[in-house]
Amino acid sequence: MNPHQNHPATPVDMFTSFWHNRQLIWQMTRRDVASRYRGSFMGMAWSFFNPMLMLFVYTFVFSVVFKSKWGVSTQESRADFAIILFVGMIVQGIFAECINRAPGLIISNVNYVKKVVFPLEILPWVALESALFYSLVSVSVLLLAQLIINHSIMWTIILYPLVLLPLALGIMGLTWLFAALGVYLRDIGQITGILTTVLMFLSPVFYPISALPEKYQILLQINPLTLIIEESRKVLIYGNLPDWLSLGIAFLVSLVIASAGFWWFQKTRKGFADVL
Repeated sequence: MNPHQNHPATPVDMFTSFWHNRQLIWQMTRRDVASRYRGSFMGMAWSFFNPMLMLFVYTFVFSVVFKSKWGVSTQESRADFAIILFVGMIVQGIFAECINRAPGLIISNVNYVKKVVFPLEILPWVALESALFYSLVSVSVLLLAQLIINHSIMWTIILYPLVLLPLALGIMGLTWLFAALGVYLRDIGQITGILTTVLMFLSPVFYPISALPEKYQILLQINPLTLIIEESRKVLIYGNLPDWLSLGIAFLVSLVIASAGFWWFQKTRKGFADVL
């Protein structure tokens, strides 16, 4: 294999690569999920307890210590606050999981770059599918909590994958970008950690948009996570249909980001072997 050869980088090639390598992506995702907890006493159970623990901590801090309220009703309980908070945590968790892993995706798989013929462009797909697996566990916990507390589950949950689609495409574009940059600039890993932390607190995860003064609400509105979090709460908690127009615009923007990230990755990957 010539590591310096040009690689196809069009939007069509982006989806073609995914389809042709779908079995490999699935196998690597299973291995990635299994390896995370290999050797631990509780194993995969940690994927259930980790989000639950963080949910309890954040709920205690914001609803008990800071006495925050979401304002959805006059009889809002801490359980209601926790459920609303949890949805934001799920969305932000998918984003943070992929973006924080991105700079090390190529560096941690040097053998794939130098020694074998391997479609490097699928590594971000593996990271995304792993993150979606953990989010599926969290959504299951959320639905169980709703069933216990509210004795019902909204039928609109079937629309949740459509709500996540723009997020997934946008994440893929950024993951391809940061994965390539991480090979040449090792500081990218520090930057992504700061970025995801800042976006977590500038997203309506722990508080509603209305809690901010009007002049600062624009900061949340331009945050790409805000739309996905708000629309996720509509379909998972409130039983409302999502804003299809906003999601459609977000999908087109995310498609552009994904295409640009894929193009950058494919054009820069010819130099990976020299740097690594």
